[in-house]
Parts: sequence; C-alpha cells; structure tokens
Amino acid sequence: MIRKLKIFSNPDRNIIFLKKVVKVQEKVVQLSSFFAFGIILFHLGYSIDPKDQVATSFFFNFCLMLIGIGYLVKVLLVEKSIYLARVILEILLSILLTLTALVRWNIFGNETTALILDFSAHYHIINALVIILFFIELSKFSLTVNELKLSPSLVFILSFILLILVGAGLLSLPEATTRDISFIDALFTSTSAVCVTGLIVLDTAKDFTYFGQVVIMILFQIGGLGIMVFTSFFGFFFKGSYSIENRLFIRDYINENNVNEIYTTLFKIISFTVLVEGICAFLIYHFTDSAQFSGRGDQLFFSLFHAISAFCNAGFSTLSNGLYETGFREAYNMHLAISLAIILGGIGFPVVLNYYSYVKHLIVGFMKNMLGIEKYRHTPRVSSVNTRLVVYTTGILLVIGMVVYAISEQDHTLKGLSPYGKFVTTIFGAVTPRTAGFNTVDMRELAVPTALVYLFLMWIGASPGSTGGGLKTSTFAVAMLNTFSIASGKTRVEVFRRQVSNETLKKAFAVISLSVLVMGLGVFLLMIFDPELPLIDVAFEVFSAFSTVGLTLGITSQLSLGSKLVLMAIMLIGRVGTLTILIAIVRRIGEQRYKYPEETVYIT
Repeated sequence: MIRKLKIFSNPDRNIIFLKKVVKVQEKVVQLSSFFAFGIILFHLGYSIDPKDQVATSFFFNFCLMLIGIGYLVKVLLVEKSIYLARVILEILLSILLTLTALVRWNIFGNETTALILDFSAHYHIINALVIILFFIELSKFSLTVNELKLSPSLVFILSFILLILVGAGLLSLPEATTRDISFIDALFTSTSAVCVTGLIVLDTAKDFTYFGQVVIMILFQIGGLGIMVFTSFFGFFFKGSYSIENRLFIRDYINENNVNEIYTTLFKIISFTVLVEGICAFLIYHFTDSAQFSGRGDQLFFSLFHAISAFCNAGFSTLSNGLYETGFREAYNMHLAISLAIILGGIGFPVVLNYYSYVKHLIVGFMKNMLGIEKYRHTPRVSSVNTRLVVYTTGILLVIGMVVYAISEQDHTLKGLSPYGKFVTTIFGAVTPRTAGFNTVDMRELAVPTALVYLFLMWIGASPGSTGGGLKTSTFAVAMLNTFSIASGKTRVEVFRRQVSNETLKKAFAVISLSVLVMGLGVFLLMIFDPELPLIDVAFEVFSAFSTVGLTLGITSQLSLGSKLVLMAIMLIGRVGTLTILIAIVRRIGEQRYKYPEETVYIT
C-alpha cells in the first residue's frame, strides 16, 4: 500500500516541479525583456559614450540569451497550448534571439557576423522584436492586476495616469526633442496624447524628433483604445488563458456581458482598429503629394501617424499648422479619408460589433439557404436601442453641424474656395468637433455662431465605447427623450418600442450635471490664472479639453502653469469619464433595506 502511494506521488512531484520551472521561466523572460527594453530606450533617448555602449551591449546580449533560452524551456517542457501558431512563434523567437546574442559576441567569425548584420538591417529587426516582447510580457503581467483587489473603475483611472507618467518620462529624454523642454510641457503633451485630446503647448513637427513623434503616436494609439484592451488581448494570446477573475475584471472595460466571449470581442476590436487604420493610411498616402515629403518613408510615416490619430480622435499632426498647412489644405480627398476614420473611431465599438453580428447573420443565413442546409431565419431586433440611438444622434448632429457651418462660414473660412472645396470643408468642419481636433481652416477666422455651435458639438462628443470623449451621444439622446417625455406628461421614457430604465436616466442626469460642473469650474480657474485671455477663447479651450477634442482658438501655448495643470486634469476627467471617477472615489453603499416617506420638491 505504501509503495502504491509513492508511485502515485511521483506525477504530483513532476507537476509541482514543472510549476516551479514555469514560474522561474516567466520571471526570467519578464525581467530580461524589461531590462532589454530599458537598454533600447537608453540608447534611443541619450547620446551614448562609446565606453558605456560596450557595457550596455553586453547586458543587452545577455538579456537576449536569457529570453531565448526561456522561450525554449517553455516550449520543450511546459508548452501545452492548442495554439500551434503561438508555439511556432515562440520557437522562432528563441532561435532568433539566441542566434543574435551569439552573433553580437562574434562567435561565428567576422564574415558570418557581417552577413547576418546586413540581413538584420543592423539590429533594427531585433530591436523591434525586443520592444514587442516587452509589450507581450507587460501584457501578461497586467493580467495579475486583479490581485490588487481594486475596483475596475479605479484600475481604469490608474492605468491612464501611469501611462501619462511613462509618456512624460519618454518625451523628456534628450533625443525625443529638438530642444530642451520643461517637464510640465512633456507632461501636458503626454496627457493630451493619452487622453486623445490634441491640445499642444509645443510644436509636434518642430519640437519633437522622429523618436518623440513615434512615442506620441504610440501614446494616443494605446490611449484611444484603452491600455487594458491592449494588454488583455496580447496577455491572453501569449499566456494562453484567462482566469475567472481576469474575465470578470475585463468584462466591464469592453461592455461584454458574456464572459466566454471576452477574447473574441477583444480580437474583433483590435482587428477593426487595424483594418480601419490600415485603409485610412493607404488612402492618405495615395491622396497626398509626394513632393511635400523628403522621401517615401517620410510620406509613409505621415500617413500612418494621421490615420491612427484620426481613428483615435486624437487630433495630433506632424504639421505645424495641422491640415491647414500649405500643400495639404487643399488635399480634399485626404480630408474625406480622415473624416471617415474619425466617424468610425467615434461611433463606438458596441455599434460596430452590433452591425458585425447583423452582417454575419445575413451572410451565414444566405449561404445556408443557397446550399440547401436550412431556410433563412429572420432575427428580429438585430440592432439594439443603444445602437439606434447612437447612429441616429450621430447623423442628426453631423447634419446640424454641416448646415450651420455652410451658412455661417460663407464669408469666412469658406470664402474663395472651389465648390468641391466648400463641400469637403463643410463636411470636415462638422466632423472635427466630434472629439477629433483636426483643422483644415484657420480656427481664429471662425464666425461667432460657428464657434458657439462648436461648443455644443464638442460638449456632446463621441459615442460610448469609442476612442473619443465628451458627454456621449447616447447620454444626450436619453436626456432629450426624458425632457420630451416630461413635457408630454408621460410617466416613463420610451423609444423604439422599448422603455428606458430608471437607472439609465439617473446616470444620464448625473453625467450631464458633473460635466457642466467640471467645465464651469475649469473656465473659472483658467480666468483666475490667466485673466487677460478672452472668455470665449477660454471657454472654447476648456470645452475642447473636457471633450478630448483638441481644437483651439490659439491660446494653448500662452497658458500659465496653473492653467496647464487645470487643463491636464480636465483632459483626464473627460477621457475616463466623470461618473467613472466618482464611482472610484465614493464608497459604494450596500443594499438599502429601508425606505423613507416620499415628498415632492418643486422644480420649474
């Protein structure tokens, strides 16, 4: 009997041993990738002395060797994933990184080393792989955030703050800028990028190097989708699974009720983002004049930068005057491509996923009917109330913006343009205040009615679950429906043959109240710190910051330190949401098992 117990205990010991190997392997790879990434940043951000470069290169090679061995150990001993692509990728990474370390140590001789160096474009490919590996390991590490026992709202806010601080540190590196800048300006730029706002106190084209511009692009790409969306997707792919805590934790970020569909939803979001940004970058590249660029690589980077900025509703541009720059202000086809990306990025992923399900149902049903498998089955109410409200409200606001812009700007920004130019500029003028922030005209020449309508459009902003900020279209729609319902004497709010819940009405009222409070306080504080600035310019700036738009009447660079700090706080509040911050701060009350007598409060 004792012998049998010993025999059966051996597999248990093997499992325990393998678990220890996994933990050691994960820690070694994680720390090595972090160190290797830090060395790359050190080389990119500073002018390295040759003596220091020898030491850093040795540590970099050592990290590559550890990462390569770590992945090989994982594949040979503990890899049991059903994702064959992931296993193959890890084997290739192991071979490539180990081989690179040996080459850099000149193990194979000078001729072979030179040949391999030419093939790898002098380590650029390896550096890119190390950056990707760092992000992968960071993604896997982020899946342990639920162990902190913090509320999802608080983690969501802290993730943005952490990303802002990291971005400010990167933008403060000497090689990220063409001149010395203050940390507060780097922090403001990072906040504006992460919160996809676009307000700038520095000239992105002149004050930042190529490295600095790439950092800004990465910041608004991650900030547009949310850092938890990125890290959760890649963390799952390379870790192989989600725990129950991970599923419940991530569910709130992507509005997915079915915890089993979390990875599928994340994959759809990432795929849609890459698809739209890729198509938009291609169109921008096609519709821009190559004579405006120093080379094809410069034009390609310009296209990619503006495609990502447009989809993420960031409003950043590598042109000093934005799209109003000479040589680009009349590229009307490019303006239309950017407008389309802005609309698709601001419409919200829930709407996109809803229509994806509808189109998939049509195609699958049609194919089954054609193949004789089964007759087409109609699915009622494919589009939800949220989808319809968002689409209708977005369409109405775009039409209102176009009509007002076309009428008000006839003798201002539209004066002297061709008929096609007026048409495209009118469309772009209605799209850009929806948290986009690009400008194809001189914003200081806008008519007063247009500026006032812009305040209204910026306040409403984009749609929930999108890359944009603002009050949100669905919130405004629910508030208007509630107003009409009260005016008509109805006791409930109904739309599309559905009743809007009281909880939704309460949230809409709370969000509107908090937004007005934040913007009012912001205008008040800016007028205290910079009393010489015109009130309309200050109000425009605050509305733009809160709704993460990025449009300005030209006062951003003139702001004092206090005003910059206020705007940074407003940008963060506008991006994460006023209600999210309130929920994260205020302690949640349990179930109320009592009820006080009701009494009427007079409201007129």
